Amino acid sequence: MSENVRKRRPRRPFDRQLGVEKAQRLFHQRGYDGVSVADLTQALEINPPSLYAAYGSKAGLFEHALRRYAAEQALPVSEIFEGRDLGEAVTMIFISAAEQYSSDAAARGCLVTEGTRAADPEARAIATEISAVMVSAIGEEIGKRVPRDGHAIADAVVTMVRGLSAAAYTGMEANRLRATAEQAAFMFKAGLSASMV
Repeated sequence: MSENVRKRRPRRPFDRQLGVEKAQRLFHQRGYDGVSVADLTQALEINPPSLYAAYGSKAGLFEHALRRYAAEQALPVSEIFEGRDLGEAVTMIFISAAEQYSSDAAARGCLVTEGTRAADPEARAIATEISAVMVSAIGEEIGKRVPRDGHAIADAVVTMVRGLSAAAYTGMEANRLRATAEQAAFMFKAGLSASMV
């Protein structure tokens, strides 16, 4: 063997967690349906068989990305409600959502919420399951404070949070999104006061 022939460098091991991080970014920027397997393999610098070996499928990788997002970026519902009355807690949820969903111009909205609108049924089911955790947490906290109308109030709050995500995802500017959250909180508190008269 000629001395001029270079020895091949050993291939560096694939970092699965870094792969999830890169995929999460891509899914957040383009949505599940806007990301192909080719896009993922290019971003992760691996070939399709390696992607399937590491994550099972595109939907499997999406699930890893959603769980990472939920663990690191989900609204801290219990913390928000701790020591606050219902009106103040809901105000904080709306404003926190507006700020988080518009903080990164390249990854707007809530990845989990937008995932529940995916065309792919498997991806949609995964996102819906993860979303249910936040929905349940909000419902539980509201139910403690308003046992009689808790379900309806929780549904209204969750719908508003999802609306903020959709507005951010479709490009509403951060200042308008924040103003929308504040107006929604004002109306919520006014309605709450009126219902208790």
